[in-house]
Amino acid sequence: MARARDRVAALSFIPCLVFLASLAAGDGSPEPFLQTLAGGGMPSAMVLPLVLSYANSSRRSNVGRRFGRRQLQREDPSTATARMRLYDDLLTNGYYTTRLYIGTPPQKFALIVDSGSTVTYVPCSSCEQCGNHQDPRFQPDMSSTYDPLKCNVDCICDKENMQCLYERQYAEMSSSSGLLGVDFISFGKESALKPQRATFGCETSESGDLFNQHADGIMGLGRGQLSIMDQLVDKGVISDSFSLCYGGMDIGGGAMVLGGISSPHGMIYAHSNPGRSPYYNIDLKEIHVAGKPLRLNSKIFNGNHGTVLDSGTTYTYLPEEAFRAFRDAIMSKLHSLKQIRGPDPNYKDICFSGAGSDVSELSKTFPEVEMVFGNGQKLSLSPENYLFRHSKVRGAYCLGVFQNGKDPTTLLGGIVVRNTLVTYDRQNERIGFWKTNCSVLWERLHNNEAPAPAPSVFSGSNLSIEESPAPSPIGLVDSVLAGQFRVGVITFDMFLNISYVDLVPHIKELAELIANELEVASDQVHFMNNTDNGNGTLIRWAIFPEGSSSSFSNSTAMGIISRLTEHRVRLPENFGSYKLVEWNLEPPSRRSWWKQHLVAVAIGVSVLLLLSFSTFLVWYMRRWRIKGPGAYRTVDDAVPEQELQPM
Repeated sequence: MARARDRVAALSFIPCLVFLASLAAGDGSPEPFLQTLAGGGMPSAMVLPLVLSYANSSRRSNVGRRFGRRQLQREDPSTATARMRLYDDLLTNGYYTTRLYIGTPPQKFALIVDSGSTVTYVPCSSCEQCGNHQDPRFQPDMSSTYDPLKCNVDCICDKENMQCLYERQYAEMSSSSGLLGVDFISFGKESALKPQRATFGCETSESGDLFNQHADGIMGLGRGQLSIMDQLVDKGVISDSFSLCYGGMDIGGGAMVLGGISSPHGMIYAHSNPGRSPYYNIDLKEIHVAGKPLRLNSKIFNGNHGTVLDSGTTYTYLPEEAFRAFRDAIMSKLHSLKQIRGPDPNYKDICFSGAGSDVSELSKTFPEVEMVFGNGQKLSLSPENYLFRHSKVRGAYCLGVFQNGKDPTTLLGGIVVRNTLVTYDRQNERIGFWKTNCSVLWERLHNNEAPAPAPSVFSGSNLSIEESPAPSPIGLVDSVLAGQFRVGVITFDMFLNISYVDLVPHIKELAELIANELEVASDQVHFMNNTDNGNGTLIRWAIFPEGSSSSFSNSTAMGIISRLTEHRVRLPENFGSYKLVEWNLEPPSRRSWWKQHLVAVAIGVSVLLLLSFSTFLVWYMRRWRIKGPGAYRTVDDAVPEQELQPM
């Protein structure tokens, strides 16, 4: 697994941004919040979907930024909202992406969402130094609304002084450069916001992680003229705020809202000073472990850029003294666990085994951590907010907090805000935090609003195959997350644009590929049936629990579901493209004891019969050898006289 972090004061994670609708005041229930957004009561919000990809390190531009406080002259009550879902998870991929559509007709791209970057860019069709990414490169000639950004006093110009250029260098030594252009950017069919003309980068060169990553490019949410946030705010289509919600350990996913949302009851805030640095900072004063504050001067969290909250960083990085104090405080509470080596020999991770695989039970072993802000409010962190799962040892976890080299900056990555609604309220210079189940929050919002389905990708097919993720049985998902529903079998229908005749010889290979992508054993994946559609083949698969288990653990089931619905199953080109049509969860089979153990009983009876027959055969052969057809006697042996019988 690629490491999802850069050990240099890097900002390498892209948070699982989950749609955050304004949550209810009062009891904290999300329903009134969702109704507010669904009914247009919160007018100035735009929400965007995200998709997670592979780990990348810090994305911090060395180009100067404009970070003055921005305000709308007035809020337009008719301002639309745009929702964008997040996909993937922190440990497996290391960053999240969203889908943006650029041009007329729209060209689709998977972009890493980064609050520390100020430019949105995608590979250009003319790029000779770009890697192989998820989607085809942007073709300016194919868009009827594309215009190059002409040279002006506010940009760096090309040699001919005809067109504006951009260039970005990042802490992990990757880079991106190219041309600046203007075109319509749209946010997907789940967003009501109309497409907006915006400036973006058309890459002509990329290096390092940017060259090797699967995602197409970057969506910049930082402070600066080229930031997608600043451009939309300047147009007056959204208020000066955006929100992210990151899915939890093993579940991932999430959503993003661009624009203002009403604050949920119980949200706590930390002051953010835009004049301090170009990054989104907060006034962190103390860290408590198991209720006791670390013995540190509060000024330690105020060095350099201060305490920075960044969606482009995977984990958390503390100044040296703060890291040591935090590490020692955590380790002092873990006497019952065994310290083990980390999954990657290149890093000296601090890991522990013996905590069990159920994430919901980790708080019984690992201590609670609290972050205390300047206003005295506290953000409670559960173990999933400072741990990551060991990828090689079951039931083992590693500390997701590291020393930030010699840099005095405190860097809070996405791990800190998993299952937390985070609102970057730029207009009021504050950042809000509200603990919630981000995956369920998105599902409820998606279920309430029921956006129009995307058009079928396969013309002439009777199947309704949508580009957006396959619909989920929301009630079951909620029950699984709440521990009220045990999953015995996961079934799903997959449509491949390859004929069944061509597919038949490769069914076993396909099953093994699916097992590998879903991270299950190959014998857990069963081919159920198929339907030849003419344009392709519809196949039903079933995933069964491992070994003799009758059900999946909640975390394992949700992990498989998220990989399915977030389209993380990648198949070789010879299988063509595929779409997930439908999936479902079934409870464990309620068979009788005899039926559940029929095979074992049959094998046991067979072995018993075989042993009995073998024992009898051995006894018979030994008896036959001793007696023979008649007892042997020597010639002069005395033989009893026998009376002659009458003829």
